[in-house]
Amino acid sequence: QSGARINISEGSCPERIVTITGPTDAIFKAFSMIALKFEEDINASMTNSTVTSKPPVTLRLVVPASQCGSLIGKGGSKIKEIRESTGAQVQVAGDMLPNSTERAVTISGTPDAIIQCVKQICVVMLESPPKGATIPYRPKPASAPIIFAGGQAFTIPGQYAIPHPDLTKLHQLAMQHPPFTPLGQTTPGFPGLDATTPTSSHELTIPNDLIGCIIGRQGSKINEIRQMSGAQIKIANATEGSAERQVTITGSPANISLAQYLINAR
Repeated sequence: QSGARINISEGSCPERIVTITGPTDAIFKAFSMIALKFEEDINASMTNSTVTSKPPVTLRLVVPASQCGSLIGKGGSKIKEIRESTGAQVQVAGDMLPNSTERAVTISGTPDAIIQCVKQICVVMLESPPKGATIPYRPKPASAPIIFAGGQAFTIPGQYAIPHPDLTKLHQLAMQHPPFTPLGQTTPGFPGLDATTPTSSHELTIPNDLIGCIIGRQGSKINEIRQMSGAQIKIANATEGSAERQVTITGSPANISLAQYLINAR
């Protein structure tokens, strides 16, 4: 109906990307239909709920980082103008999306405010095209590693779907079920996981500015990851002139993939 080309990324991920291409009027038509569809969903979910105030329609746009400066404007002037003239809330993420040169721009408000807001964003994007090559954001498929604790198995959904409190709860659960057997040591009831699996080692490089969140206060986080994964993890000392630190993970393939997973989640 809109005349726009619409592509939706594959479905094995916690998030999917909808790409809308075409002349600006076709894009607005498609966007207004999407915004109204979201509004319908909100209305439908409110019919049986006790929530009194209606939540706004929220869309996350994926914008090349090189165009975000023009969108924000000098001292935030452009984004302020867009907010004031459309009545929509607009937030530009400070960090780029994983493994890409794109940033998330979150817009929320009434469908009408969102459509006006997208119009203005499109105008800015046409006036200042992206500089250099753009590495597009691709959502990661949901891989679900399994953690064994006290004879119970827990799976964790896709990398971006884990709120940290869940990991903490999981860890507390694991601690409440003595004896806690790290993965790869023989656990009754899990005959497949035998201590005889061959050990190997895997190396990662982690930027210096992220190493702190992996180590945690006085090594609390790295110890937690060691205990949950059952892998040995060594972090090399910082080398002069390098912006990265070498991390070596040793253990069975299952230990290694779980340790890697927990480090990525951090």
